[in-house]
Amino acid sequence: MTVGCFPFRGRHALASAAVILAVTVTVTASGCGGVDDFFLPEWDAPGQNARVGDIMIRYAHVAEPRGGPWQPGSAVPAYVWLYNKGGEADKLEGAGTPNAASVDIVDSGGKPLPDGVDLPVNRLVKLESGKPHLMLRNVRERIRGGDFMKFTMRFEKAGTSTFNIQAQTPHLRRRAFPDRVRTPSVTAASPGARAAVR
Repeated sequence: MTVGCFPFRGRHALASAAVILAVTVTVTASGCGGVDDFFLPEWDAPGQNARVGDIMIRYAHVAEPRGGPWQPGSAVPAYVWLYNKGGEADKLEGAGTPNAASVDIVDSGGKPLPDGVDLPVNRLVKLESGKPHLMLRNVRERIRGGDFMKFTMRFEKAGTSTFNIQAQTPHLRRRAFPDRVRTPSVTAASPGARAAVR
């Protein structure tokens, strides 16, 4: 039996599964599935999911290394989808990771956006290739596909969320970011909530 990311076997499977189900519905950040009324499509999406306040963070990941690992000193793109479930607009102000000198919010051409990215109410904002996205500057360690690093995102009103972000692996490239996705409902917003994944 498998519940979420947790496999169970043996005589205690049903009892253990019930406990995990009870815990799962209260978790506000997940690396293996959708929570907080954000309905993920049925496909092999890359990335980490989290929540801070009314901001849903989905599919956060570092771009796939091509032609070998990202090397120290490289500028490395990172992508994420953000959905604001709150009653007022918010803004992504910045991000950071111990594995880079800085993390910039940039436009589609790589130019920094010092004013951040606006997050209107009930709208999915996609930070991805060909659009505004995140850029890790002067990474400190080599990054291979599948490697993890700690990552922090900072929002004007919702606050800060820290979680582990992964470098995309080659087999996920074609399936990353489909054109269509079900957006979250807005019936279970929890203003002021804070979540972190480690």
